[in-house]
Amino acid sequence: MKLLLSFCRLVRWPNLFFIILSQCLFQYCIYNPLYHINSSDTPVSFFLMMLASVFIAAAGYAINDYFDVNIDQVNKPTKVVVSNIIKRRWVIFWHFFFSLSGIYLTLMAFSFQQYWHIHLANLLSILLLWFYSTNIKKKLLIGNVLIAILTAWVIGVVYFSKFTMTELINVRNATPTDLRLFKLMILYAAFAFVLTIIREALKDIEDMEGDAKFGCRTLPIVWGLKATKVYLAVWLVVVIGVLTIIQLYVIPFGWWLSIVYCIFFIIAPLVLVLYKLNKSFTSKDFNVLSNWVKLAMLAGVLSMVFFYFLY
Repeated sequence: MKLLLSFCRLVRWPNLFFIILSQCLFQYCIYNPLYHINSSDTPVSFFLMMLASVFIAAAGYAINDYFDVNIDQVNKPTKVVVSNIIKRRWVIFWHFFFSLSGIYLTLMAFSFQQYWHIHLANLLSILLLWFYSTNIKKKLLIGNVLIAILTAWVIGVVYFSKFTMTELINVRNATPTDLRLFKLMILYAAFAFVLTIIREALKDIEDMEGDAKFGCRTLPIVWGLKATKVYLAVWLVVVIGVLTIIQLYVIPFGWWLSIVYCIFFIIAPLVLVLYKLNKSFTSKDFNVLSNWVKLAMLAGVLSMVFFYFLY
């Protein structure tokens, strides 16, 4: 049982569940209602694509822990799985198994000729996750932006899987429904991108001690804590402002329940993070803020349910 729990921690099972939840909600609460598709008619390709996304993410988490074992011994010694419980060679095995499974499932899900953009993107995700773990994450900002892009891709891949490359290029043939789907994809992908940027910076502050010891050039190490807080505050103000404008925009539609939900479960936690940011100094403080951002992100994903009833 201990080994199983350690394996689940290695692949970050809550994050994998979050991927499944995000893609299922986009499929069943946004795509299907928009195109008037019955839930029972969902193609097998969607489930294969979702499983591929989960496997690729699991591979990334495994290889990240493999290369971060020394840093983690400093930052979170009681939570280290690699070497302590799962041998390093088995972590490498699971990384390659999940990566190859992700590629194979993508091949099963989509024709390479028509959906080569999905195959290329998933393969690139695997390679980028490897290079992120070995080198990129130690560089200023680049690692955070990369993880934010890959997080946004969790939503983006569902949208891009609905169209062949030819259909994506011929935008003039897009229907009003296609454009609405595109706008919603951009909305949720951008939301995931910005909140991931914020969370990654908060995690960098949490892990300053171990990162500094092993030569990482993260934001708080290079810019200092005060400048990093300003950086975080700017992103928080931007996302809070945009979300507030969106609520004002939908008032004429009478979507009061969704507006109240967004204010209390998405905007309010982010305002709380912004308020507490200046008063936070310890690793524990920033871990609490990171959890609040994670809660806001989860609430944002769950907001897709409203579209199911609004269409």
